[in-house]
Amino acid sequence: MSDLFHINVPDDFVLEVFDVMKRASWHQFQLLTKRSGRLAALSARLPWPENVWMGVSVESERYRFRINDLRRTEASVRFLSLEPLLGPLPGLDLTGIDWVIVGGESGPGARPMDPDWVRDIRGQCVAAGVAFFFKQWGGTNKKKPGRDLDARTWDEMPEARDPATAVRHQWVIPA
Repeated sequence: MSDLFHINVPDDFVLEVFDVMKRASWHQFQLLTKRSGRLAALSARLPWPENVWMGVSVESERYRFRINDLRRTEASVRFLSLEPLLGPLPGLDLTGIDWVIVGGESGPGARPMDPDWVRDIRGQCVAAGVAFFFKQWGGTNKKKPGRDLDARTWDEMPEARDPATAVRHQWVIPA
């Protein structure tokens, strides 16, 4: 596990990885980055096969900008990893987003996650028709509090789209 869009990963290597993923079409690849600016800068040069899903981490309000960078890609599935969720994220613009994953921080010194933050995000996803996956409550023993949210396990997955036939919109995103 690493961040393919880290500044120290050469552009040519990123292109090679995308070529391998394209040739390995029988696998589903999920890429996640915190380096959304580099993702947006390289996106036009990448082939974006339908078996490559792209996501960005958005842990708090401070990193909301990463969502706009993600929308600049032509990934067939775009997702948000809101984990560890460290604060509320009201009014998310889920335009062009297919999947949202939420989870709490785990391990020693884990910061608590307010259940109302999770419920609000779930409500935003339901209203926008975006698949919602609740991964964990977190804590020092992440298995102990479980994965249930309001007496339900949320394991929704997005529908993969063929980028050649999918109707894609051109979103005007401020630079």
